[in-house]
Amino acid sequence: MLTYLLVGAVAVTLGYLFIRPPNYFEKMGVKQLKPWPILGDFYVTLFRIMSFGDLIKYAYDSFGKSRYGGFYHLTVPTLIIKDPELIKKITIKDFDHFTDHRGFVNPEADQLWSNNLFALTGQKWREMRATLSSSFTSSKMKHMFEIINETARNFSMYFMKKDENIIELDMKDTFSRFINDVIATSAFGLKVDSLEEPNNTFYAMGKNIANFSSFLVTLKFVILFTVPRIFEYFKITIFDNGTIAYFQNTINDTIKVREEKNIVRNDMINLLLETRKGHKIEESNAIETGYATVQEDSYFDKFKFKQARYLTNDDIMSQALIFFLAGFESVSIALCYSAHELAMNKDIQDRLREEIRETHKLNNGKLTYDALLKMKYMDMVFCEVLRKWPPSFAVDRVCTKPYTIEPKYPDEKPVNFNVGDLLWLPTFGLHRDPKYFPKPEVFDPERFSDENRDQIIPYSYIPFGSGPRNCIGSRFAILESKALIYNLLLNFEIVPTKKTTNPLKFTRGPFQNSVEGGFWLGLKCIKQ
Repeated sequence: MLTYLLVGAVAVTLGYLFIRPPNYFEKMGVKQLKPWPILGDFYVTLFRIMSFGDLIKYAYDSFGKSRYGGFYHLTVPTLIIKDPELIKKITIKDFDHFTDHRGFVNPEADQLWSNNLFALTGQKWREMRATLSSSFTSSKMKHMFEIINETARNFSMYFMKKDENIIELDMKDTFSRFINDVIATSAFGLKVDSLEEPNNTFYAMGKNIANFSSFLVTLKFVILFTVPRIFEYFKITIFDNGTIAYFQNTINDTIKVREEKNIVRNDMINLLLETRKGHKIEESNAIETGYATVQEDSYFDKFKFKQARYLTNDDIMSQALIFFLAGFESVSIALCYSAHELAMNKDIQDRLREEIRETHKLNNGKLTYDALLKMKYMDMVFCEVLRKWPPSFAVDRVCTKPYTIEPKYPDEKPVNFNVGDLLWLPTFGLHRDPKYFPKPEVFDPERFSDENRDQIIPYSYIPFGSGPRNCIGSRFAILESKALIYNLLLNFEIVPTKKTTNPLKFTRGPFQNSVEGGFWLGLKCIKQ
């Protein structure tokens, strides 16, 4: 009899926890959507009813004038912060309460992933960020500019050699090959040409590791978010072991050859190896990469380490891995949106090309780091791309110390965070809010002109995150994007074709930032 009672009690408890729709936020007096049991509000993307970006915007709009609202990422209650002032408070002033991203994997089961800057937490993250920060300054980007620009120039010349009036391309595939080659040369020390050699091993491995849309990867993430102990027990990894081994061997071989033969090259591996040796590359007053660049926070000034963290080969591999993942997907998709907007807005494209031609003439046909970053309209255009089409729809933070959001308005109650609780910064919602960006669906670079920038509400524009936990690679991403746009528009007009879809509609799925029908556009050669 007692056994039956215990089984019944367990069944009732499980039913209450997992079958009954969650009401965690309702009990706190916080607005929430209408979640499903177990799947929460995320069911609409899992069943491909709505894209993740559209879901973020829907949730953002559903909370009305509230400063925040409740969202359920599967079974995990997640507070979405809408108010820029509150975002500033949480990510800057009270950052010590929200220092981490949510963990994805068991550190013991997947050490290479767990040691990258995105995944590290607590003191380990602080040490690694402080160690790596000096490798991602504008001065270091200037050192690397020539290898980035050479790849962009070769990319443009490849299509120049084709005897076609209009070259129709799947821009996602095309730009991912460019990003692949930039990362291969700058982060892995390899010379790769993914246009001339479309089936090269590095590109194939890269596509494999960056594929987050497959059913298997989606299933892994669902299990990870709902029953993480299964991952720990079976030591499941997110990425294929064979692919990881390939990148690991590539890094190890490159480092070995360079150390044995004293090879010095202006790339990311060299910067990290110099950091490992404790060497400091002389800084210069290099021009910043643009308005969207995130600035290094003074938060790290208070951390005085007796000795900088020693970077092992696996540490370098881990940073190269996250560098690859962030660049392969985020930067290539940003370039796709850039090309689409330029094709759909010919007047903007023509004006940008005129600035490119003037810069080309002033520098006798040789593009330099300083010349590229002095181009004001180029920066305005790319800032607007990141506004309308941010790289991440939302950015997460995990509570690391108990915290309370105090009421500001009569209808608010205190919102108490416990250690481990999650919040999201809804980048896509903020960037498409007409309160901050009038007519948000319109592509208008003038929002970022010298005259208009001061009107942008601080922390309503956060394409690379906010606070000390921002994206360390923002300078690199902006620099390689601008270099490609420069070289492309110098020689080609980007035009719509019969396959071009407009307006763009996001692909419905849980882990994708892509569009239905793909990014099909044409390159029309400009006769010099």
